[in-house]
Amino acid sequence: MSATRGSAFHQSRAIRYLLGLLPAKARLLLLALAGLLTCALLTVFAPALTALEESLGALGWTLHPDLSVEERITIVAIDEKSIAQEGPWPWRRETMARLVTALTDAGVQLQLHDIVYPEAQAGDEQFLAALQAAPGVVLAQVPALQPGQDVRTGVMTHPLAGIACDAGLPVASGYVANASAFASIATGHIAPSVAADGAIREIAAAVCLDGQAYPALPVSAFLQAIKSPTWGASIEPVTSWFGPAQQMTLHAYPGLRIPLNRDGSLRISYRSAPEAYRAVSAADVLNGTVDLSMLANTWVLVGATAFGIGDIVPTPFSGVTPGVELQARMLSSLLDADVPYTPRMAPWLLAAVCLVFACVLLLLASYRERLAGAGLPVAGLLLPLLALTLHIQWLAGGNVWLGWVAPALFGLTGASMLMLLEQARVRHERSRVFGHLNSYLPADVAHEIAFSLPSSSVNARRSDVTLLSADLRNFSAFSEARTPEESAALLHFFFVRAAEIVEAHGGRIHEFKGDALLAVWDGHGEAPGLQALRAAQQMQLAIERDMLPRHPPAGLEPLALGIGIEQGPVLVGSIGPAHRRSHTMLGDTVTITLRIQEMTAELAQPILLGECVARQLTGEKLESQGSYLLSGLRNPHVLFAPLPIPVSGRRQRPDAAPLSVITGGRR
Repeated sequence: MSATRGSAFHQSRAIRYLLGLLPAKARLLLLALAGLLTCALLTVFAPALTALEESLGALGWTLHPDLSVEERITIVAIDEKSIAQEGPWPWRRETMARLVTALTDAGVQLQLHDIVYPEAQAGDEQFLAALQAAPGVVLAQVPALQPGQDVRTGVMTHPLAGIACDAGLPVASGYVANASAFASIATGHIAPSVAADGAIREIAAAVCLDGQAYPALPVSAFLQAIKSPTWGASIEPVTSWFGPAQQMTLHAYPGLRIPLNRDGSLRISYRSAPEAYRAVSAADVLNGTVDLSMLANTWVLVGATAFGIGDIVPTPFSGVTPGVELQARMLSSLLDADVPYTPRMAPWLLAAVCLVFACVLLLLASYRERLAGAGLPVAGLLLPLLALTLHIQWLAGGNVWLGWVAPALFGLTGASMLMLLEQARVRHERSRVFGHLNSYLPADVAHEIAFSLPSSSVNARRSDVTLLSADLRNFSAFSEARTPEESAALLHFFFVRAAEIVEAHGGRIHEFKGDALLAVWDGHGEAPGLQALRAAQQMQLAIERDMLPRHPPAGLEPLALGIGIEQGPVLVGSIGPAHRRSHTMLGDTVTITLRIQEMTAELAQPILLGECVARQLTGEKLESQGSYLLSGLRNPHVLFAPLPIPVSGRRQRPDAAPLSVITGGRR
């Protein structure tokens, strides 16, 4: 067995097994399989699905972003204008000293440099003096989080006390830090967590290196702003179901609780539009061509925004966002105590959503037929949208990142599986109904009835056919002397055996009526006529040999089989009202065939043929039986009988009585 055939075989066995279960049990089983399939998809395609979840999930922020201007934070941008004025990046330390001094003179409360100064250069003394003269400064340092990046440049400073590096925080193998001349200046790391699609959505609250935890730049900003002599912090799990997985607490700033995800990272909020963050050119600050009073008592982020410098990252708003904007977003979230996070009970909430979706799908599937046929496909489309909408509402309303891909996948797979089940069940039921219908009617008629709407009009067509009518003579008298069960068994055997013979010779049974049957072959001419004759001859031999009783009841004529055959046009179709149709075959050919069969008893011939079919059988030896005026007809018909076929070794019944002539024929 090939792989394809084997798969189809197992699939058909699975479908038969499901159809054999109670409908409710089969649906529950399929929904359980949909849950397992969802888990498998989330595991196998985790990077792609995570990227999809993040990109569409951010719609909770980007559809209606906050446009209010963030006045507490200003970005001093090293942009194209500044580079054109001061020369290519990196600038001389004297230039950076002038910029720091200008910001200090403007009344800036805290300067955060999204810049690393790893090499010692001329002018470091002047730059360091400017940094030390400022009210507060935090420089950047970059721990290397990618494997194999073991380069160590500069000196890492200002670790956090009280945080153990075995708490699940990311561990760096190398770093790029500031030169040792700036070791006294506070620092914070700007190592981003780059997703598989290149986007930056989180940043580690602290990074471990050589057993010490170094805080992120936004966290360092708060410690430096309060002039804390010691930098101590702790990361603890949260017991509240609706709270974050864990939170960071600064010892010197007990009122600030920073929500963290399970991996110890802060999620970046994109609630505010990019234009909400003020930015001034560093060139304008150096030249004094901007109103520096706007910088008084604010926090300033100094960073590169020029496209050629390379500090460009993709965000939900744009694919070319300067990295310094991300630092501004995290600072704004911390100042508002509104850092987005994933609730500790998010998996249970998503499971509850999946359970609700399962109930909806079960309810739709239980209605069956049209509602299930239309409702399940619609649910397969709407449930993922509903999961996304629920996530967007939580994000827009409470800045809570719930997630939506898991229930969306479950809703889609669950609806698809239930649709397949209902389709298989409907096909199975229709096939079973069609099979039953086909057992009472010819296949073409059953197909037409099954796949067309009922009508009250005449639905018939003219056809040229060859008809065979076979009748068990003396059956009424026979059944009178027998039990109904015995009579039914004999009649059943006759119909089954006769149908087998007719179908083996290319014909089909049109109807069983009483103790007679009517068989039909499409077309007229020698071929269908010869098929009907051969079927009649074999039927005579088989019935006499296998079915007719050896000892008929005393005083009764033995059972015998009479067969009439004729060709001609008929009208075949359905008549009657729409609520009670009847399939019928009408025409003189039908009447003539039935009357010819009746004449078999009068002429003591087991098989008689009409003149139309006899005219076609030129190769057969037929004996004319004369011309007869058949009952109910006006024109006489010539009847023919085939010569008996000798069968070698045929056992003759010693008690078999010859056919008797009941009445004479009319000429």
